[in-house]
Amino acid sequence: MPALATGAGHEPGLYELLAALPSQLQPHVSRPEDNAFLQDMFGERSLHSLIKIHEQLQLYEESKPVPVLDSAAALAHELSKELEGKSANGEIKELLQLLAKPHVKSLLSVHDTIAQKSYDPELPPLPEDIDDDEDSVKIIRLVKNKEPLGATIMRDDHTGAILVARIMRGGAADRSGLIHVGDELKEVNGIPVDDKKPEEIIRILAQSQGAITFKLVPAIKEEAPSKEPKVFMKALFDYEPKQDRAIPCKEAGLAFKMGDILQVMSQDDATWWQAKHEGEDNPRAGLIPSKQFQERRFALKQPVATLPLQKTPSRRSYDVAVEFAEEIEEDADSISGFQLAGFRRSFRLSKREKKTNKTMYECKKSEMYDMADVPTYEEVTQYRRQSGAKHRLVILVGPTGVGLNELKRKLLISDPQHFSVTIPHTSRAKKNQESDGVEYHFISKHLFDTDIQNNKFIEYGEFKGNYYGTGLDSIRSVLSKNKVCLLDVQPHTIKHLRTAEFKPFVVFVKPPRIERLKETRQSAKMISSKDDKGTAKSFTDEDFQEMLNTAQTLETQHGHLFEKVIVNDDLSAAFSELRLALKKVETETHWVPVSWTQS
Repeated sequence: MPALATGAGHEPGLYELLAALPSQLQPHVSRPEDNAFLQDMFGERSLHSLIKIHEQLQLYEESKPVPVLDSAAALAHELSKELEGKSANGEIKELLQLLAKPHVKSLLSVHDTIAQKSYDPELPPLPEDIDDDEDSVKIIRLVKNKEPLGATIMRDDHTGAILVARIMRGGAADRSGLIHVGDELKEVNGIPVDDKKPEEIIRILAQSQGAITFKLVPAIKEEAPSKEPKVFMKALFDYEPKQDRAIPCKEAGLAFKMGDILQVMSQDDATWWQAKHEGEDNPRAGLIPSKQFQERRFALKQPVATLPLQKTPSRRSYDVAVEFAEEIEEDADSISGFQLAGFRRSFRLSKREKKTNKTMYECKKSEMYDMADVPTYEEVTQYRRQSGAKHRLVILVGPTGVGLNELKRKLLISDPQHFSVTIPHTSRAKKNQESDGVEYHFISKHLFDTDIQNNKFIEYGEFKGNYYGTGLDSIRSVLSKNKVCLLDVQPHTIKHLRTAEFKPFVVFVKPPRIERLKETRQSAKMISSKDDKGTAKSFTDEDFQEMLNTAQTLETQHGHLFEKVIVNDDLSAAFSELRLALKKVETETHWVPVSWTQS
């Protein structure tokens, strides 16, 4: 492009360049409409105005302007006084009104502050009545807005002094850097506090507005600033500080729900931690009960809250039983021509009115551990499955009749190359039409007993003199084929599968309200045990109520282990929700226990 013609020694400005561009570009533009577009764009008046403003600001910046004076506010005040005694004509009245406006006064005050470069805060004068023999004190003034000051106080049992008990991370007191744990509080807004209870002092602070002045005797040793820790905890219970009589300051408490992720900012206090919700913009921490303190409270208040489900007494006994292929011959092994080998031979909840068949569980921890395993917090970290890594185990939990098997069946049919189920073990003899490793893994009773002793089964049971069980190796076999293993087990066995090896994703399927249950299960059948043939029968009102009661018990006792809750109000909708959740497990980042990612 040819250079723009300018006078000797003259550098063209941006405005001149834009004005000359259309004529300079015209020889290079072939189509008339392109030329018209360029003419319209560069001839736009608003663009020209913006360029002129830009150039004027550049010239002003290059001149390095300095304030003419640094006392414009005082000069305006003197001028107003001078004009008040003059004849009140219209122009003088208008000028006086202008100089009296709060916005103009503030603008002149800001101008003077910048001109004087007086950016340091103006400290209040020291009180005149300080005793020479008094301890060294510090006078602090904080401006109170809508947020709490972020400090708690206590009375020293020995000296009676009011001390700063804790500083909430990220709060106003913490951000000021002027108040420290152990500082002795002497006065608040000039009011002595030596003879006041902590509750009375808190009331004074709550009623104070604007700037609050504290008179403090500094602690002997001030806290060294510490970096914000990156400790994240998953809450395993609900907490509402307003209902907690033990918390030192209800206003400083942090409410949360089970499943919330909390960033713990400080664990210095053995009873009360400081935390905030993960991802929240508010930097101020709140008080939450520490893990040890909450465990003690739960242990004293709810000693039987975590008993296994099968130990819970009810009007009708619910035991875990194994449903076998030979018991329900009328239920075909194929659906729409798709083979589901091994599908019905999984363990699941089944109602048994007789108590002749006891189901046994081999757990690595004793029942006493179950009772003491109080859910409070679990340290977690973010995890995302890497390409090529084994899939997470998917565990489905729910009461009998809620639709676990229907959901599993739909998943298997939707993608048989991606989803699979375990093949159980049995000690019974193989039938003619059966193949080892297809319907069952057939092993001797002696070997089954040995595997039980070696904790190789997640769960197992005995039926008609034969053992049936789901082995850990059967899960490993599915996962090693790069498939998602679908499993439904008794909920109290979940914690024994919560290992770095399996990284289980636990889905709780719960029933809808009873009216909807009756509506959606009108034609559904369940397996009856009144005879030993596993006859299918219709649901009764008693069955529906039992399902709801069981679901409530499961959620109360094991809800802290559930990562996804699906209400099976409509099977198609529940399946879509489940499928989407499992897709996210494979592709998105999730919070998992820290122990799952540590080598």
